[in-house]
This record gives sequence, structure tokens and C-alpha cells, in this order.
Amino acid sequence: MILTAVVLARRELIKFWREKARIAGFAAAPLLFWFVVSAGFNDFARFYGGSIALALMFSAVFSNMTLIDDRKEGFLAGVMVTPAPRSGIVLGKVLGAAFLAWLQSLIFLLFLPLAGLKPGFFGVLGCLGILALIAILFTLVGFLCAWKMPSTQAFHGVVNMLLMPMWMLSGSLFRFEEAHPWMQMAMQLNPMTYAISLLNQCLGIQASFDAALSLAILATWTIALFGIALAWVGRSDYATT
Repeated sequence: MILTAVVLARRELIKFWREKARIAGFAAAPLLFWFVVSAGFNDFARFYGGSIALALMFSAVFSNMTLIDDRKEGFLAGVMVTPAPRSGIVLGKVLGAAFLAWLQSLIFLLFLPLAGLKPGFFGVLGCLGILALIAILFTLVGFLCAWKMPSTQAFHGVVNMLLMPMWMLSGSLFRFEEAHPWMQMAMQLNPMTYAISLLNQCLGIQASFDAALSLAILATWTIALFGIALAWVGRSDYATT
């Protein structure tokens, strides 16, 4: 399983290296959003965590478009008929894409001084860990969407419809405590809400939820999605259609 995962993850890194424009594509828009909105509110710290999450979400999810290309080119079908364990296939694709998304999100950490935030050494370490967990979670979301989608156009439509509401209801635009009660109920069902809360806590910004609770919920979502991915990959018919 480990060998299969390493080989597939390495392949994702090589493909990314050949498409360097993806770095600018996924990082530039959230950076621009953060700068313009923060300047408008004259508060660069308020939207910092949410902007990092936005860049990470889109990078992690859209990295899985390579899965659709692999299916069309026959590479995925070739992998599926080998003796390689299905868990290694899932792990390799997910870890490769998640690592790339995590690396791109680190660009934002260079702007910590501009945001006026001083999280300290352990705060930055905490951010790195939380960003890695978010990257894995949303790479799994993208993997599941890409596994079922017949084309990149369908993938784009479904993912955009899913990601933007999740981000807007995460506490990135308005705090959980400021929301209407029915909106708070929706936010509590959103795993991204707890990710933003953890990021804010690491950055020294007031968090909306307890860190242990937020971490447990994120970990539960990640494990559950990984289990679903394993079950779907076990049905190899989607790899060849």
C-alpha cells in the first residue's frame, strides 16, 4: 500500500511541477480578495484566516481534476487492474494533491506581518498542522466529486455549487456569534466552520468553538470521507467509464 501511495503521490507532484501556472491561479484570487476586502474594512486580520482557507479549499478540490483526465486517458483503469491495493490508490492521489494544496496555502503565511498578526512559533506550527488537515479533508471532497463526474465541466459546476456556500457559512465573512440562530444551525453542520475556528485560535484571533471539539469534528469528517472513498474505489466500474 505504501509503495503504491508513494508512486501515485510522486506522479501528482511531477504533473504539478509541469503546470506551474496553477500556483498563481489558485493563490492570486484569494490574495486579491483578502487585500481588497481587508482594505475596505481597514482590518487585515479579520479576513486573514478565511482567505487562507479559501485558497486551500479551491486548490485541494480542483487538484482532483487530474483524476478525470486519468480516467479518460486510461491510466486509472490501468492502475485499477493491477494488484495494487485500493487503499494505496486513494492514499496516493489524496496525499499528493493535499500536499500541493498545503504548499500553496503557505504563500499566505508570508503576509502575516501585513495582517498585523503575531501568532508566535507554536501558533505558526499549529497553523501548519490545521492547514494540512484541511487540505486532506477537502482533497477527499474533491476526490469523491471527481470520481463520479463524467467531465471536467460537470466537476466545475458541482464543486463551485458546493464550495462557496461552505466557505461563506464557515465564519470567514461573519462570526458565528453574529449570525441569525437558523444560520448558526447551518454553520454548526459545516466542517469548515471548525477549521476556521482552529485557524483563528492559532493566529491569536478569538475562536468560536473549543479547539478540542473542532479538531475532533474535523478528524471525524476526514476519516468518514476516506472510508467513503475506499468504498467507491472498490467499485472499479467508475474508473473505466
